[in-house]
Amino acid sequence: MTSTYPLRTIGADEIDAWARMVATTYGQDWTEGGLRNAAVSLDPGRTLAACDGADIVGGASVYGRVMTVPGAEVPVAGITLVAVLPTHRRRGILTAMMRRQLTDLYESGGEPIAALNAAQATIYGRFGYGLASHVAEIRGDKRFMALRPGTGVGDGRIRLLAREEALPLLEKVYDTARRGGVGWVDRTERYWAALLADHERARAGGTALRFAVHAEPGGEVTGYALYRSKAGTVQVIEVAAATGPAYAALWRFLIDLDAHTELAYDGAVDEPLYHLLTDPRAARTTVLDNLWVRLADVGRALAARRYAAPLDLVLEVQDPFCPWNAGRHHLRADGESVTCERTRARPDLRLTSAELGAAYLGGTTLSSLAAAGRVEELRRGAVAAASLAFRGERAPFHPSGYAFPAF
Repeated sequence: MTSTYPLRTIGADEIDAWARMVATTYGQDWTEGGLRNAAVSLDPGRTLAACDGADIVGGASVYGRVMTVPGAEVPVAGITLVAVLPTHRRRGILTAMMRRQLTDLYESGGEPIAALNAAQATIYGRFGYGLASHVAEIRGDKRFMALRPGTGVGDGRIRLLAREEALPLLEKVYDTARRGGVGWVDRTERYWAALLADHERARAGGTALRFAVHAEPGGEVTGYALYRSKAGTVQVIEVAAATGPAYAALWRFLIDLDAHTELAYDGAVDEPLYHLLTDPRAARTTVLDNLWVRLADVGRALAARRYAAPLDLVLEVQDPFCPWNAGRHHLRADGESVTCERTRARPDLRLTSAELGAAYLGGTTLSSLAAAGRVEELRRGAVAAASLAFRGERAPFHPSGYAFPAF
């Protein structure tokens, strides 16, 4: 980037000015507690500002998290609050910020992968991000939602608790659930604070958050649901459960809430809820993009996760945006033993970093990308073998939806 709009990190005393720029770009008014409670969760030392003289005209931030990926937990740079003022668009500022973030990750040996939610699905592919997971926007007519006869809901009990009493119980359940959920991330105190910040202006006419906590007869807490009510709709914010019966019991509770005719929830594309219902058509679904993943360091990223089948594959990676990734990588995987090393051997597949990012969480298949002409098979059978090995047990999903990575 030229010195016309130099990039720098911000100081703690600049959070308001920086956030005001972001809010203006997004067509909002900046108020404390807005922008996903940025003042609580933002890390100034990992927050870039593009400057025009003394004015902040663009910015992007990184939240360092740990994400569950197939068979492992991997540090991830959560990219968020990317913005350029409308007065400074198409001047190379966004490209410069994306390049600076990825270069810093690689040169510092930081997180090997980056991930984000895209405000527009057309933006980040040119920076090497691939569509790695989807979200199912579930909208249910509660008049026709009922659990299948014989569904096991256990003998537990659900109670509505105040925030202070519920929080330590939520933390324990979430930490258990996230370790088995690809796309879930760790939550420290500041991320819980951001998630549960319940400013009235952010409710859009809904009630305060409700905390429904499920406990077994012996007292062990095994699940929870966060929800609010708005105009006859149960807006389900998050459901987490450590057992199948607890999951089913929480959904029975939500479906049976009186004085509500509709239910709204953003869940996984393979959400078990569908299979609990007598009439699965009662839950209408719209599928949209969720997490976009970028391999900042191809070798470290591919060696960090585990694979569903043994694999011995040479990948020829094209990556003009991050040229250090370009070239041939020999990926070997057998159970817990995974290596990815540079090689001059003949390649089996040719693809870009965007396809690797799309396949990384085990949701988007290399076979579907190959069928779209985005992966080139150079050895017969290589696509099928790689696609099988990259797959996960469940569809990847980030439970906080579009609020990633703030909580």
